[in-house]
Amino acid sequence: MALIDKLIHPLRTSSSPAGRDDFRRAARELALQFLYQLIAQNGANLDQLDQFLDEYCPLPQARPLAAQWTRGAWQQRAEMDRLIRRVSANWDLSRISMVDLSNLYLALYQLLHCPEIPPKAVLNEAVELAKTFSTAQAPAFINGVLDALRKELSPPPPEPKNKPG
Repeated sequence: MALIDKLIHPLRTSSSPAGRDDFRRAARELALQFLYQLIAQNGANLDQLDQFLDEYCPLPQARPLAAQWTRGAWQQRAEMDRLIRRVSANWDLSRISMVDLSNLYLALYQLLHCPEIPPKAVLNEAVELAKTFSTAQAPAFINGVLDALRKELSPPPPEPKNKPG
């Protein structure tokens, strides 16, 4: 099935290993799919998010997460564009596919604004979304950008305590 079909038919083509019982995975997939639509339509369809979730969200627990992550990522995209540019100096944002940009927005929103989600989980899930919805090269690209940003955004490790001597 073509990659675009996976974006047009939300969750109906999901091949997530955890299955459809994983509401967080479902929320991530829905958020990615709607962020893709927002990018494609330059945000003109944000008012359709609730209708989209009503139609395509198979798990009630996934709906509030998908809505929060989608709206939050879309509202913070200027900050995220700046961060992405900083670590991907050789890539103009216009060269990043809409799918990958959607994935980066979602993951960066989670890294910056969802402290309850471990950074390692954010990166792993973004790579899995790239495997499902993007090209063969996308997982490495997504991982590279997010790992560089995670390192940059993480607080430095605590200084070792000097032993009196």
